[in-house]
Amino acid sequence: MEKRYQVFVSSTYADLKEERQHVIQTLMEMDCIPAGMELFPAADEEQWEFIKRVIDDCDYYLLIIGGRYGSTTGDGISYTEKEFDYAVENGLKVIALIHGEPDNIPFGKTEKDEGLRNKLFSFRDKVMNDRLVRFWTATKDLPGLVALSMTKTIKMYPATGWVRANNVVNEDIFVEINDLRKENIKLQNTINENQAKFALDVTDIADIDSEYTIHGKYKIYKKGFDVRSSTFESRISWKEMFSLLSPYLVDYYNELSVSTKLADCLFEREGKSGSSTSIDDQEFKTIKIQFEAYGLIKTKHLKTVKGDMAIFWYLTDKGKKLMIESRLIRKNTDFRTGSTKYA
Repeated sequence: MEKRYQVFVSSTYADLKEERQHVIQTLMEMDCIPAGMELFPAADEEQWEFIKRVIDDCDYYLLIIGGRYGSTTGDGISYTEKEFDYAVENGLKVIALIHGEPDNIPFGKTEKDEGLRNKLFSFRDKVMNDRLVRFWTATKDLPGLVALSMTKTIKMYPATGWVRANNVVNEDIFVEINDLRKENIKLQNTINENQAKFALDVTDIADIDSEYTIHGKYKIYKKGFDVRSSTFESRISWKEMFSLLSPYLVDYYNELSVSTKLADCLFEREGKSGSSTSIDDQEFKTIKIQFEAYGLIKTKHLKTVKGDMAIFWYLTDKGKKLMIESRLIRKNTDFRTGSTKYA
């Protein structure tokens, strides 16, 4: 479908009337829809609110900077700069055309007030910061620069644009959309049925604050020799266990590494000394199932860096939320002394 793009033309007015006419004429010849202050109707509406609504309807923002900063709003910012800030804030692509020889601009088209001149220079710097701009020195330069810049910008950053209503849809498209809608409903029903069929039906799952006993093994070495193997056990709540383990699961974490890391954390928690720690494999599988049942983790078969396949753990959105809540350093105030302490 043939689109027409609406372009907001922003600049000071009195000193750039001729330049604006050339720019607007070029945009119209490119089948664009120009929008600017000279095209605004007289309306019983606050000026800035009206300008914002026009910018909201535009696809691109074209800025022309000459030798004047322009009339300012109540907060001391020119309407041109305020329009620019609003367009950038709303994600419009900016085409900036800046006078390349400000010292050669006729005196009658420059700012006499030193404060306004400084604001103009600051505005020029803001526009040129991290942005490609084009420079002009004569009015005759503008049509070519506008055509070149707009063509390139539309190609690189296609916008929504406007189309004639009778070109949007026809009867065949309506039929196709309706068929797709019916197919989508059927697929969604199938998904819902499968989810209901395989949904976990557990009504008496242990509370996350309840405790679970984990058994493990470790070795004690002396002077480089294996002296003996020993066992340890750790009784810990599911929530505390998840708090210990969850930071390692922010990214995908190999299941074997998960088991080793959990064994190390529990061993350290019990104040033991030794090495080669491990936990009971069946209990570890129970831990995995329990965390999945809580909706805190998911697992996926992925390739390792060596090219083998392995099971990896990772956090769900619910798991990330609980991790932050359980590991966040909070500020506590001792109301007896008035002092603040961190826990």
